[in-house]
Amino acid sequence: MSREDPDRLSADDAHILGLESAVITGHTLKLVVLGPATSPLDVEALRTAVAERLSSQPRATQRIDTSGPEPRWTEATAFEISDHVRRREEPGCASRDDLWRAVSKLMSEHLDHERPLWTFDLFGPLGDGREAIAVRIHHAMADGISAVRFLDDVLWDRHPEPPPRGTRPGLRAASPQRSRVDEALRMPAAVRRELGHRGSHSPFDRPISAARELAFTVAPLPELKAIGASRPARATVNDVLLAIVAGGLRSWLGAGETALPRLRAQVPVSLHHRDERAGKLGNRDSFLNVDLPLAEADPLTRLDRINAETSKRKLLDDAEELFDLFHALGRVKRVEEAAKRLAGSAREFSLSISNVPGPPVPVSVSGRRVERLFSSSEPAAHHALRISAISCAGIVGIGLCTDPEALPDVARLAVAMDDSYAELRDAAIT
Repeated sequence: MSREDPDRLSADDAHILGLESAVITGHTLKLVVLGPATSPLDVEALRTAVAERLSSQPRATQRIDTSGPEPRWTEATAFEISDHVRRREEPGCASRDDLWRAVSKLMSEHLDHERPLWTFDLFGPLGDGREAIAVRIHHAMADGISAVRFLDDVLWDRHPEPPPRGTRPGLRAASPQRSRVDEALRMPAAVRRELGHRGSHSPFDRPISAARELAFTVAPLPELKAIGASRPARATVNDVLLAIVAGGLRSWLGAGETALPRLRAQVPVSLHHRDERAGKLGNRDSFLNVDLPLAEADPLTRLDRINAETSKRKLLDDAEELFDLFHALGRVKRVEEAAKRLAGSAREFSLSISNVPGPPVPVSVSGRRVERLFSSSEPAAHHALRISAISCAGIVGIGLCTDPEALPDVARLAVAMDDSYAELRDAAIT
């Protein structure tokens, strides 16, 4: 098989597929909450609308064939839109908590590998007339930025794009070409900064089962930007999000300041370029590891310390360097596997916190406005908590995902993060 075969899974996509197991499903979940209406969403009309737009995303009608020496995409011969867009019957699903329990159960279910690796499951109506669509997309098919493109292409009603203003969030300009000598000199420094800093024992370093528990919260994007702009060294929205998480974890873990663990967050960094062709899915991301100063009582000092660390790492292009390093190591399998085990160790980082820019303008599905958009990614072995954020029309939706058998009561962490946000906002803006 030619290495240029466009249907062969990339090394990143194949690696993600290989991580799937009895307790790892491999997919992300986007929870789309629709505003109330007098009648339920017409699922047949939704199927028709989605089916008419699938041609813009070729992987949407393909499955992964693993029968050959390397996994590759192939057409799903018995594709039926009703297998992918369907109403989920959940008796008694009337409240927010009922919905959270229903999508937690869905999060734990594997996608069918005999079919394309995505589903839209419709829940409700809830007691207040709202409905929700739980979107599952396998990570071997799309990363965070690619999943947003998928929703824009096949689920949202057609909507006018806002006029371009500078760099689009989440998308980078193509990196300048560097000589091999320059790359060889830069990589070791990036590795020293990002890896090899063993932290204290993580409270999330626990074996996990297939069970999942989800909780969600929100924060207004304009206020997150205002908090960042209020600091002497301007902080980004992502820095503010990390500070909110740090404050929430400080309260949720409930230990005295001297007993709080040293936690490092792994922050995925998208390396998708603005000039990528439309319809391009797949994975192209790297990461930064950031210390969360849980022992720091002052919320503004927590934010400033996080901002100082992330600013340095971004200035030095650590994420790009690590991406190049792991791809270079991919030519020597045993070395690559050892490096990935190090990078994924519970002593290298404690939890993953991602933040993906979603639609900047209001969007709708079948004429129903999307009131809230949330993202959820599954935990991993020895990383029993995962936090994911996504924005939509000025609101950041934050999803928390755990294995309740390893780490129960994640809803209390959502409340603690609400309190942390309020504390940081009041300290920064008032």
